[in-house]
Amino acid sequence: MTTMTYADAAKQALTEEMRRDPTIWALGEDLGRGGVFGQYQGMAEEFGPERIADTPISEAAILGAAVGAAMSGTRPVVEMRFADFALCAIDELVNQAAKARYMFGGQTKVPLVVREPMGMWRSSAAQHSQSLESWYTHIPGLVVVCPSTPHDNFGLLKSSIRCDDPVVYMEHKNLWALEGAVPDCDPIPLGVARIARTGQDLTIVSWSSTCHEAMLAAVTLEEEGLEAEVIDLRTLWPWDKRAVLDSVEKTGRLLIAHEAVQVGGFGAEVAATVADRAFSSLRAPIKRIGAPRVPIPYAPPLEDLLRVTPERIAAVARELTR
Repeated sequence: MTTMTYADAAKQALTEEMRRDPTIWALGEDLGRGGVFGQYQGMAEEFGPERIADTPISEAAILGAAVGAAMSGTRPVVEMRFADFALCAIDELVNQAAKARYMFGGQTKVPLVVREPMGMWRSSAAQHSQSLESWYTHIPGLVVVCPSTPHDNFGLLKSSIRCDDPVVYMEHKNLWALEGAVPDCDPIPLGVARIARTGQDLTIVSWSSTCHEAMLAAVTLEEEGLEAEVIDLRTLWPWDKRAVLDSVEKTGRLLIAHEAVQVGGFGAEVAATVADRAFSSLRAPIKRIGAPRVPIPYAPPLEDLLRVTPERIAAVARELTR
């Protein structure tokens, strides 16, 4: 068991996988000097420029090269710097990588990982702060991962690298410095949620950074006599429907919280899946909390108005349990 940061946990996972498998390599802007967040620091010295490859400033070129390399037998890890910047390479990801296995009748696969740092980071403004995970869950052929802890960032990155399908791997920028215990363990399976906290009165489903807000809200609610069960989905596609359905059957109430814009967010998919079951035990309407449908502002006071906070989560939870 080692204590390390969220960023270092991913670096350790990638380092171990590259030592294990010589077909794994990473490419992106400024990787040779450690990456924009230092998440590749020291790796160029160990693996050299052919496996920690600096690229031109062209997301389409970076991802296009990675798709071809993946189809040719390697396992690229693609660094997009910011999730917002990956939009410049949507065709390569959505029209090429996601569809290749299907369109070639299974004769090829595209085993690549696209790392997209996501989410609000103080005063990064509208073009560097978006949470776009629901976009990718809509695309057949893509796997979508949103780790919330150093342990998950270690184990899920390992599983993503070993996956034979393209993985959109979304790491929250506000979590880079988060410290936590990382056991020497096997890769964490994709599609398995983590029960972060057990409870009897209410189910709160979340992922990525908002899981920590949900946990803080659960502590406040416990002081008021309410037990909230907090589920960290960890992967959005595939997602652990069984864990959510079992929890809601027990608690009778569901609240979904995420940082992304609420309109069209993945919380709607979770809500619809539970609603389709028509639980006789459901004791309150299903509720969602997300950001309003506005660009993320630069000014900190305005930015704070968009945040999904423990106070907001606790307030809605109280409404559900009255």
